[in-house]
Amino acid sequence: LKAGGIAGVCVDLILFPLDTVKTRLQSPQGFRKAGGFRGIYAGVPSTAIGSFPNAAAFFITYENVKSILYHGSTSHLTPAAHMVAASLGEVVACLIRVPSEVVKQRAQVSPSSSTLQILSHTLYHEGIRGLYRGYKSTVLREIPFSLVQFPLWESLKDLWSWKRGHVVDSWQSAVCGAFAGGFAAAVTTPLDVAKTRIMLAKAGSSNASGNVLAALGGIWRTQGLSGLFAGVVPRMAAISLGGFIFLGTYEKTRQLLL
Repeated sequence: LKAGGIAGVCVDLILFPLDTVKTRLQSPQGFRKAGGFRGIYAGVPSTAIGSFPNAAAFFITYENVKSILYHGSTSHLTPAAHMVAASLGEVVACLIRVPSEVVKQRAQVSPSSSTLQILSHTLYHEGIRGLYRGYKSTVLREIPFSLVQFPLWESLKDLWSWKRGHVVDSWQSAVCGAFAGGFAAAVTTPLDVAKTRIMLAKAGSSNASGNVLAALGGIWRTQGLSGLFAGVVPRMAAISLGGFIFLGTYEKTRQLLL
């Protein structure tokens, strides 16, 4: 819990400006109208509050499910165990992440409004359901991402350990996390764009219903392939660096605590 929470806070706060740029690039109103480079830390209170419990919930679930599935499993089934553990971890973590993400992204494209104003406006007009708008699309983005990132991370660590003849250090785990995160970020960008459009859609609009396939179809028809991969460069940069910080900090903190 402590290792995951500390890792989550570190990565979210350090990389917040890159995340803001990515969100504004993906916004339907366009980068400049969404704020450009102004108010680059808009929405950071929401992230600061949600990052610790979100990351802690993920790693508690991930490590416990992984340890249960490891019993009696053969080596060729190990990646499948990582996939299942990571997927369940994301489902649990998203219960905390989505409300934080909704408020954060709306603040990022409306830098003139405070986080508290956006939270109260969302609750007043949409209720609790408004805070969970995009839960399905977030889970549908995070599960494929984790299905790629975590088995790749674990496999790269195992390969490096085998080459060196000893368990990898925390910085080596961080390098593996950077490669795994960057690759997973690239291939799941269309799902991230769809999630952003759903969270930013006006209440009552077609995207506000949360239909991921409809959102993807709308982006494809209006903007084509470039629209589906909007923000892919800052997303890859943020998640590669984030993978380095997040997974490296997690491993180092866990080693210190245990």
